[in-house]
Amino acid sequence: MHPRADVIRPVGYSLWLFLLKPFSSLTLVVFTQHLMGLATAVLVYLLLRRRFGLPGWGATLAAAPVLFDAYQIQMEQLVMSDSMFTLLVVGVVTLVLWREQLTWRIGAAVGLMLAVTALTRSIGLAILGLVVLYLLVKRVGWKPIVAMVIACALPVLGYMAWFRSDNGKFGMTYSDGLILYMRTAVFADCKKMEIDPRKELDLALMCLDVEQRKPYAQWYLWGQGQGRDDGTASEILHRWPGKKFDEFKNEIAGRFAKRAIMAQPGDYLRVVATDFLRSFHWGRPQFPDAKTFNQYEFRPDQPARLEVWSTYQGRADTDAFMYEQGPPETKTKQPWATFMDVYQDWFFLRGIMLAPIMLIGLYGVARRWRRLGGPVALPWLAAFGLLLAPAATAEFDYRYVLPAVPLACLAAAITLRPRSAATSAPTTPSE
Repeated sequence: MHPRADVIRPVGYSLWLFLLKPFSSLTLVVFTQHLMGLATAVLVYLLLRRRFGLPGWGATLAAAPVLFDAYQIQMEQLVMSDSMFTLLVVGVVTLVLWREQLTWRIGAAVGLMLAVTALTRSIGLAILGLVVLYLLVKRVGWKPIVAMVIACALPVLGYMAWFRSDNGKFGMTYSDGLILYMRTAVFADCKKMEIDPRKELDLALMCLDVEQRKPYAQWYLWGQGQGRDDGTASEILHRWPGKKFDEFKNEIAGRFAKRAIMAQPGDYLRVVATDFLRSFHWGRPQFPDAKTFNQYEFRPDQPARLEVWSTYQGRADTDAFMYEQGPPETKTKQPWATFMDVYQDWFFLRGIMLAPIMLIGLYGVARRWRRLGGPVALPWLAAFGLLLAPAATAEFDYRYVLPAVPLACLAAAITLRPRSAATSAPTTPSE
Protein backbone atom coordinates (compact mmCIF):
# COMPACT_ATOMS: atom_id res chain seq x y z
CA MET A 1 0.00 0.00 0.00
CA HIS A 2 2.93 2.34 0.69
CA PRO A 3 5.93 1.21 -1.43
CA ARG A 4 9.29 1.70 0.22
CA ALA A 5 12.52 -0.18 0.92
CA ASP A 6 11.53 -1.84 4.17
CA VAL A 7 14.00 -2.07 7.05
CA ILE A 8 12.88 -5.57 8.14
CA ARG A 9 12.89 -7.63 4.94
CA PRO A 10 13.27 -7.18 1.16
CA VAL A 11 10.04 -6.23 -0.56
CA GLY A 12 9.97 -8.42 -3.67
CA TYR A 13 6.72 -10.05 -2.60
CA SER A 14 5.22 -6.67 -1.67
CA LEU A 15 5.99 -5.43 -5.17
CA TRP A 16 4.10 -8.42 -6.56
CA LEU A 17 1.12 -7.41 -4.43
CA PHE A 18 1.55 -3.86 -5.72
CA LEU A 19 1.31 -5.09 -9.32
CA LEU A 20 -1.98 -6.82 -8.46
CA LYS A 21 -3.33 -3.82 -6.55
CA PRO A 22 -5.41 -2.38 -9.46
CA PHE A 23 -7.58 -5.53 -9.35
CA SER A 24 -8.54 -4.86 -5.70
CA SER A 25 -8.82 -8.57 -4.94
CA LEU A 26 -7.11 -10.62 -2.27
CA THR A 27 -8.87 -13.59 -3.86
CA LEU A 28 -6.82 -12.93 -7.01
CA VAL A 29 -3.65 -12.85 -4.88
CA VAL A 30 -4.50 -16.27 -3.49
CA PHE A 31 -5.40 -17.56 -6.96
CA THR A 32 -2.01 -16.52 -8.35
CA GLN A 33 -0.31 -18.27 -5.43
CA HIS A 34 -2.17 -21.50 -6.19
CA LEU A 35 -0.90 -21.13 -9.76
CA MET A 36 2.62 -20.72 -8.36
CA GLY A 37 2.22 -24.00 -6.47
CA LEU A 38 1.01 -25.77 -9.61
CA ALA A 39 3.88 -24.25 -11.63
CA THR A 40 6.40 -25.51 -9.05
CA ALA A 41 5.07 -29.06 -9.44
CA VAL A 42 5.13 -28.78 -13.25
CA LEU A 43 8.80 -27.71 -13.17
CA VAL A 44 9.72 -30.68 -10.97
CA TYR A 45 7.85 -33.04 -13.29
CA LEU A 46 9.28 -31.65 -16.55
CA LEU A 47 12.86 -31.53 -15.27
CA LEU A 48 12.74 -35.16 -14.16
CA ARG A 49 11.01 -36.37 -17.32
CA ARG A 50 12.87 -34.44 -20.01
CA ARG A 51 16.29 -33.88 -18.49
CA PHE A 52 16.73 -37.04 -16.45
CA GLY A 53 14.43 -39.47 -18.25
CA LEU A 54 12.38 -40.63 -15.28
CA PRO A 55 9.15 -42.54 -15.99
CA GLY A 56 5.94 -40.59 -15.63
CA TRP A 57 4.97 -42.24 -12.35
CA GLY A 58 8.36 -41.42 -10.80
CA ALA A 59 8.26 -37.76 -11.82
CA THR A 60 4.65 -37.52 -10.62
CA LEU A 61 5.55 -38.99 -7.25
CA ALA A 62 8.32 -36.40 -6.79
CA ALA A 63 5.92 -33.56 -7.64
CA ALA A 64 3.06 -34.89 -5.47
CA PRO A 65 3.97 -33.13 -2.17
CA VAL A 66 3.71 -29.67 -3.76
CA LEU A 67 0.34 -30.59 -5.26
CA PHE A 68 -1.33 -32.43 -2.39
CA ASP A 69 0.37 -31.48 0.87
CA ALA A 70 -2.33 -29.68 2.87
CA TYR A 71 0.19 -27.28 4.39
CA GLN A 72 1.50 -26.33 0.95
CA ILE A 73 -2.09 -25.61 -0.09
CA GLN A 74 -2.74 -23.69 3.13
CA MET A 75 0.39 -21.58 2.64
CA GLU A 76 -0.90 -20.58 -0.79
CA GLN A 77 -3.97 -19.17 1.00
CA LEU A 78 -1.89 -16.74 3.07
CA VAL A 79 -0.69 -13.29 2.07
CA MET A 80 2.93 -14.35 2.49
CA SER A 81 5.96 -14.77 0.25
CA ASP A 82 6.46 -18.54 0.65
CA SER A 83 4.74 -19.77 -2.54
CA MET A 84 6.51 -17.18 -4.66
CA PHE A 85 9.87 -17.95 -3.07
CA THR A 86 9.45 -21.71 -3.58
CA LEU A 87 8.64 -21.26 -7.26
CA LEU A 88 11.65 -18.98 -7.76
CA VAL A 89 14.11 -21.38 -6.10
CA VAL A 90 12.80 -24.39 -8.02
CA GLY A 91 12.87 -22.28 -11.19
CA VAL A 92 16.54 -21.43 -10.62
CA VAL A 93 17.48 -25.09 -10.08
CA THR A 94 15.45 -26.13 -13.15
CA LEU A 95 17.19 -23.60 -15.41
CA VAL A 96 20.64 -24.59 -14.20
CA LEU A 97 20.04 -28.34 -14.60
CA TRP A 98 17.93 -28.23 -17.80
CA ARG A 99 20.92 -28.55 -20.16
CA GLU A 100 24.31 -30.13 -19.83
CA GLN A 101 25.90 -26.97 -21.26
CA LEU A 102 24.99 -23.55 -19.90
CA THR A 103 25.08 -20.56 -22.28
CA TRP A 104 25.64 -17.00 -21.15
CA ARG A 105 22.02 -16.17 -22.01
CA ILE A 106 20.73 -18.88 -19.69
CA GLY A 107 23.25 -17.69 -17.11
CA ALA A 108 21.80 -14.18 -17.35
CA ALA A 109 18.26 -15.56 -16.97
CA VAL A 110 19.34 -17.49 -13.89
CA GLY A 111 20.94 -14.33 -12.48
CA LEU A 112 17.76 -12.29 -12.94
CA MET A 113 15.72 -15.01 -11.27
CA LEU A 114 18.22 -15.15 -8.40
CA ALA A 115 17.91 -11.37 -8.00
CA VAL A 116 14.12 -11.65 -7.66
CA THR A 117 14.66 -14.54 -5.23
CA ALA A 118 17.02 -12.45 -3.10
CA LEU A 119 14.59 -9.53 -3.13
CA THR A 120 11.87 -11.89 -1.95
CA ARG A 121 14.00 -13.42 0.80
CA SER A 122 17.56 -12.47 1.64
CA ILE A 123 18.69 -16.10 1.57
CA GLY A 124 18.47 -15.85 -2.21
CA LEU A 125 21.97 -14.33 -2.18
CA ALA A 126 23.27 -17.47 -0.45
CA ILE A 127 21.64 -19.55 -3.20
CA LEU A 128 23.59 -17.42 -5.71
CA GLY A 129 26.80 -18.53 -4.01
CA LEU A 130 25.69 -22.15 -4.15
CA VAL A 131 24.88 -21.95 -7.88
CA VAL A 132 28.21 -20.26 -8.65
CA LEU A 133 30.05 -23.01 -6.76
CA TYR A 134 28.10 -25.70 -8.63
CA LEU A 135 28.91 -24.15 -12.00
CA LEU A 136 32.59 -23.82 -11.11
CA VAL A 137 32.69 -27.51 -10.25
CA LYS A 138 30.97 -28.29 -13.57
CA ARG A 139 33.52 -26.13 -15.41
CA VAL A 140 30.92 -24.47 -17.60
CA GLY A 141 33.28 -21.64 -18.47
CA TRP A 142 33.47 -18.07 -17.31
CA LYS A 143 30.88 -16.45 -19.60
CA PRO A 144 27.72 -17.99 -18.07
CA ILE A 145 28.97 -17.37 -14.53
CA VAL A 146 29.90 -13.73 -15.20
CA ALA A 147 26.57 -13.14 -16.98
CA MET A 148 24.71 -14.66 -14.05
CA VAL A 149 26.54 -12.63 -11.41
CA ILE A 150 26.08 -9.36 -13.32
CA ALA A 151 22.40 -10.04 -14.02
CA CYS A 152 21.86 -10.74 -10.33
CA ALA A 153 23.98 -7.87 -9.05
CA LEU A 154 22.38 -5.04 -11.04
CA PRO A 155 18.82 -5.36 -9.62
CA VAL A 156 20.14 -6.04 -6.12
CA LEU A 157 22.44 -3.01 -6.22
CA GLY A 158 19.55 -0.93 -7.54
CA TYR A 159 17.43 -2.06 -4.61
CA MET A 160 20.25 -1.26 -2.17
CA ALA A 161 20.44 2.26 -3.64
CA TRP A 162 16.68 2.59 -3.10
CA PHE A 163 17.18 1.40 0.48
CA ARG A 164 19.82 4.08 0.99
CA SER A 165 17.54 6.82 -0.29
CA ASP A 166 14.78 5.70 2.10
CA ASN A 167 16.85 4.71 5.14
CA GLY A 168 20.24 6.39 4.87
CA LYS A 169 22.52 3.38 4.38
CA PHE A 170 23.50 1.27 1.40
CA GLY A 171 22.10 -2.17 2.24
CA MET A 172 19.02 -4.38 2.14
CA THR A 173 17.70 -4.41 5.72
CA TYR A 174 18.31 -3.30 9.29
CA SER A 175 17.30 -6.69 10.66
CA ASP A 176 20.09 -9.23 10.12
CA GLY A 177 21.84 -8.45 13.41
CA LEU A 178 18.57 -8.28 15.34
CA ILE A 179 17.37 -11.62 13.98
CA LEU A 180 20.69 -13.28 14.84
CA TYR A 181 20.40 -11.78 18.33
CA MET A 182 16.97 -13.41 18.58
CA ARG A 183 18.61 -16.75 17.77
CA THR A 184 21.31 -16.44 20.44
CA ALA A 185 19.20 -14.84 23.19
CA VAL A 186 17.79 -18.23 24.22
CA PHE A 187 21.21 -19.32 25.52
CA ALA A 188 23.41 -16.20 25.78
CA ASP A 189 25.05 -15.93 29.20
CA CYS A 190 26.77 -12.60 29.75
CA LYS A 191 29.04 -14.10 32.42
CA LYS A 192 30.38 -16.66 29.96
CA MET A 193 30.66 -13.92 27.36
CA GLU A 194 32.72 -11.87 29.86
CA ILE A 195 30.87 -8.63 29.16
CA ASP A 196 32.06 -5.81 31.41
CA PRO A 197 29.22 -3.27 31.93
CA ARG A 198 31.74 -0.56 32.75
CA LYS A 199 33.42 -0.88 29.35
CA GLU A 200 30.68 -2.40 27.21
CA LEU A 201 27.44 -0.85 28.39
CA ASP A 202 25.79 -1.20 25.00
CA LEU A 203 26.32 -4.99 25.04
CA ALA A 204 25.45 -5.24 28.72
CA LEU A 205 22.02 -3.75 28.03
CA MET A 206 21.32 -6.76 25.78
CA CYS A 207 21.71 -9.17 28.68
CA LEU A 208 18.71 -10.96 30.18
CA ASP A 209 18.19 -12.45 33.60
CA VAL A 210 17.90 -16.24 33.55
CA GLU A 211 14.46 -16.17 35.20
CA GLN A 212 13.16 -13.99 32.33
CA ARG A 213 14.41 -16.32 29.62
CA LYS A 214 11.90 -17.89 27.23
CA PRO A 215 12.25 -21.25 25.44
CA TYR A 216 11.62 -19.85 21.98
CA ALA A 217 13.62 -17.19 20.18
CA GLN A 218 10.95 -15.06 18.52
CA TRP A 219 9.86 -13.69 21.90
CA TYR A 220 13.07 -11.65 22.06
CA LEU A 221 12.31 -9.79 18.84
CA TRP A 222 8.56 -9.84 18.28
CA GLY A 223 7.24 -9.42 21.83
CA GLN A 224 5.22 -6.38 22.84
CA GLY A 225 7.32 -4.94 25.64
CA GLN A 226 5.67 -4.47 29.02
CA GLY A 227 2.25 -5.85 29.79
CA ARG A 228 2.48 -9.36 28.39
CA ASP A 229 0.56 -12.15 30.08
CA ASP A 230 3.60 -13.14 32.12
CA GLY A 231 4.07 -9.59 33.37
CA THR A 232 7.75 -9.40 32.41
CA ALA A 233 9.55 -7.27 29.88
CA SER A 234 9.26 -9.29 26.71
CA GLU A 235 11.79 -7.31 24.73
CA ILE A 236 15.26 -6.26 25.71
CA LEU A 237 15.17 -4.00 22.66
CA HIS A 238 12.77 -1.64 24.42
CA ARG A 239 15.66 -0.54 26.62
CA TRP A 240 16.56 1.89 23.84
CA PRO A 241 14.22 4.63 22.64
CA GLY A 242 13.05 4.95 19.08
CA LYS A 243 12.24 2.40 16.41
CA LYS A 244 13.10 -1.24 16.93
CA PHE A 245 14.68 -1.75 13.50
CA ASP A 246 17.32 0.89 12.97
CA GLU A 247 21.01 0.86 12.11
CA PHE A 248 22.15 1.45 15.71
CA LYS A 249 20.19 -1.39 17.32
CA ASN A 250 20.92 -3.73 14.46
CA GLU A 251 24.67 -3.18 14.81
CA ILE A 252 24.68 -3.69 18.59
CA ALA A 253 22.46 -6.77 18.38
CA GLY A 254 24.70 -8.28 15.71
CA ARG A 255 27.83 -7.74 17.82
CA PHE A 256 26.13 -9.29 20.84
CA ALA A 257 25.03 -12.33 18.85
CA LYS A 258 28.46 -12.95 17.36
CA ARG A 259 30.03 -12.58 20.82
CA ALA A 260 27.58 -15.15 22.20
CA ILE A 261 28.35 -17.63 19.42
CA MET A 262 32.11 -17.28 19.90
CA ALA A 263 31.89 -17.56 23.71
CA GLN A 264 29.34 -20.41 23.75
CA PRO A 265 29.82 -22.44 20.56
CA GLY A 266 28.48 -25.61 22.18
CA ASP A 267 25.25 -23.91 23.26
CA TYR A 268 24.84 -22.40 19.81
CA LEU A 269 25.31 -25.75 18.07
CA ARG A 270 22.84 -27.35 20.50
CA VAL A 271 20.00 -24.93 19.71
CA VAL A 272 20.75 -25.10 15.98
CA ALA A 273 20.70 -28.91 16.01
CA THR A 274 17.51 -28.99 18.10
CA ASP A 275 15.70 -26.66 15.69
CA PHE A 276 17.06 -28.42 12.60
CA LEU A 277 15.77 -31.79 13.83
CA ARG A 278 12.28 -30.35 14.35
CA SER A 279 11.89 -30.70 10.57
CA PHE A 280 11.83 -34.49 10.90
CA HIS A 281 9.14 -35.22 13.50
CA TRP A 282 6.37 -37.74 12.83
CA GLY A 283 3.68 -35.24 13.77
CA ARG A 284 3.68 -31.49 14.11
CA PRO A 285 4.31 -30.67 17.78
CA GLN A 286 3.11 -27.20 18.63
CA PHE A 287 5.97 -24.72 18.15
CA PRO A 288 6.92 -22.01 18.90
CA ASP A 289 3.55 -21.03 20.44
CA ALA A 290 -0.14 -21.72 19.90
CA LYS A 291 -0.81 -18.49 18.03
CA THR A 292 1.93 -19.02 15.46
CA PHE A 293 1.16 -22.72 15.11
CA ASN A 294 -2.56 -22.13 14.47
CA GLN A 295 -1.85 -19.66 11.68
CA TYR A 296 -0.86 -22.62 9.50
CA GLU A 297 -4.00 -24.65 10.17
CA PHE A 298 -7.27 -24.75 8.25
CA ARG A 299 -9.93 -24.00 10.84
CA PRO A 300 -13.70 -23.96 10.12
CA ASP A 301 -14.09 -21.61 13.09
CA GLN A 302 -11.53 -19.13 11.75
CA PRO A 303 -12.36 -15.71 13.27
CA ALA A 304 -13.55 -13.22 10.69
CA ARG A 305 -12.03 -10.08 12.20
CA LEU A 306 -8.58 -8.88 11.26
CA GLU A 307 -6.00 -8.23 13.93
CA VAL A 308 -5.06 -4.59 14.39
CA TRP A 309 -1.46 -3.50 14.40
CA SER A 310 0.40 -0.47 13.15
CA THR A 311 1.89 -0.42 9.67
CA TYR A 312 4.12 2.06 7.87
CA GLN A 313 1.41 4.66 7.33
CA GLY A 314 -1.71 3.14 8.82
CA ARG A 315 -3.04 -0.09 10.30
CA ALA A 316 -3.12 -3.62 8.98
CA ASP A 317 -6.92 -3.86 8.94
CA THR A 318 -7.48 -0.52 7.20
CA ASP A 319 -4.68 -1.19 4.69
CA ALA A 320 -6.30 -4.53 3.82
CA PHE A 321 -9.67 -2.79 3.40
CA MET A 322 -8.08 -0.25 1.05
CA TYR A 323 -6.37 -3.00 -0.96
CA GLU A 324 -9.60 -4.99 -1.33
CA GLN A 325 -11.74 -1.86 -1.75
CA GLY A 326 -14.18 -3.57 0.56
CA PRO A 327 -14.33 -6.04 3.47
CA PRO A 328 -11.11 -8.12 3.33
CA GLU A 329 -11.88 -10.67 6.05
CA THR A 330 -11.43 -14.39 5.42
CA LYS A 331 -14.71 -16.22 4.84
CA THR A 332 -15.20 -19.92 5.50
CA LYS A 333 -17.41 -21.83 3.08
CA GLN A 334 -19.05 -25.13 3.96
CA PRO A 335 -18.67 -27.99 3.34
CA TRP A 336 -15.25 -27.12 1.94
CA ALA A 337 -13.90 -25.63 5.17
CA THR A 338 -14.60 -28.80 7.13
CA PHE A 339 -13.27 -30.94 4.28
CA MET A 340 -9.91 -29.09 4.27
CA ASP A 341 -9.74 -29.21 8.06
CA VAL A 342 -10.09 -33.02 8.02
CA TYR A 343 -7.86 -33.34 4.93
CA GLN A 344 -5.05 -31.47 6.70
CA ASP A 345 -5.07 -33.96 9.55
CA TRP A 346 -3.93 -36.74 7.23
CA PHE A 347 -2.55 -35.52 3.91
CA PHE A 348 0.79 -33.85 4.39
CA LEU A 349 4.42 -34.84 4.11
CA ARG A 350 5.42 -35.74 7.64
CA GLY A 351 8.89 -34.87 8.82
CA ILE A 352 9.71 -38.54 9.34
CA MET A 353 9.06 -38.97 5.60
CA LEU A 354 11.21 -35.99 4.67
CA ALA A 355 14.17 -37.51 6.54
CA PRO A 356 14.60 -40.57 4.23
CA ILE A 357 14.05 -38.35 1.18
CA MET A 358 16.97 -36.20 2.34
CA LEU A 359 19.06 -39.29 3.09
CA ILE A 360 18.42 -40.70 -0.39
CA GLY A 361 19.63 -37.43 -1.90
CA LEU A 362 22.70 -37.49 0.34
CA TYR A 363 23.42 -41.02 -0.88
CA GLY A 364 23.14 -39.74 -4.44
CA VAL A 365 25.69 -37.02 -3.72
CA ALA A 366 28.06 -39.51 -2.07
CA ARG A 367 27.68 -42.04 -4.92
CA ARG A 368 28.80 -39.37 -7.39
CA TRP A 369 31.75 -38.28 -5.28
CA ARG A 370 34.11 -38.32 -8.27
CA ARG A 371 31.93 -35.59 -9.82
CA LEU A 372 31.42 -33.86 -6.46
CA GLY A 373 27.80 -34.91 -6.34
CA GLY A 374 26.90 -34.36 -9.99
CA PRO A 375 23.41 -32.97 -10.69
CA VAL A 376 22.12 -34.25 -7.35
CA ALA A 377 24.32 -31.84 -5.41
CA LEU A 378 22.56 -28.60 -6.38
CA PRO A 379 18.97 -29.45 -5.33
CA TRP A 380 20.15 -31.41 -2.30
CA LEU A 381 22.42 -28.67 -0.96
CA ALA A 382 19.73 -26.07 -1.63
CA ALA A 383 17.19 -28.15 0.34
CA PHE A 384 19.66 -28.73 3.17
CA GLY A 385 20.52 -25.03 3.29
CA LEU A 386 16.87 -23.98 3.39
CA LEU A 387 16.30 -26.31 6.35
CA LEU A 388 19.47 -25.29 8.19
CA ALA A 389 19.45 -21.52 7.63
CA PRO A 390 16.42 -20.69 9.84
CA ALA A 391 17.77 -22.89 12.64
CA ALA A 392 21.19 -21.21 12.40
CA THR A 393 20.12 -17.58 12.02
CA ALA A 394 16.60 -17.19 13.43
CA GLU A 395 14.38 -20.01 14.69
CA PHE A 396 12.55 -23.04 13.32
CA ASP A 397 9.14 -22.45 11.79
CA TYR A 398 7.07 -25.07 9.98
CA ARG A 399 6.61 -22.82 6.98
CA TYR A 400 10.38 -22.71 6.40
CA VAL A 401 10.35 -26.47 5.70
CA LEU A 402 7.98 -26.22 2.74
CA PRO A 403 10.34 -24.62 0.14
CA ALA A 404 12.91 -27.36 0.79
CA VAL A 405 10.51 -30.21 0.00
CA PRO A 406 10.40 -30.04 -3.84
CA LEU A 407 14.19 -29.64 -3.94
CA ALA A 408 14.68 -32.67 -1.68
CA CYS A 409 12.27 -34.66 -3.86
CA LEU A 410 14.23 -33.63 -6.96
CA ALA A 411 17.51 -34.82 -5.45
CA ALA A 412 16.03 -38.13 -4.33
CA ALA A 413 14.35 -38.75 -7.69
CA ILE A 414 17.56 -38.10 -9.65
CA THR A 415 19.35 -40.47 -7.29
CA LEU A 416 16.81 -43.26 -7.75
CA ARG A 417 16.28 -42.97 -11.49
CA PRO A 418 16.74 -46.31 -13.26
CA ARG A 419 20.04 -46.81 -15.01
CA SER A 420 18.16 -47.20 -18.27
CA ALA A 421 16.78 -43.70 -17.77
CA ALA A 422 20.26 -42.36 -17.16
CA THR A 423 21.57 -43.82 -20.40
CA SER A 424 18.54 -42.92 -22.50
CA ALA A 425 18.04 -39.30 -21.41
CA PRO A 426 19.11 -37.21 -24.42
CA THR A 427 21.17 -34.59 -22.59
CA THR A 428 22.58 -36.67 -19.77
CA PRO A 429 25.93 -38.47 -20.02
CA SER A 430 25.76 -42.14 -19.11
CA GLU A 431 26.90 -43.11 -15.67
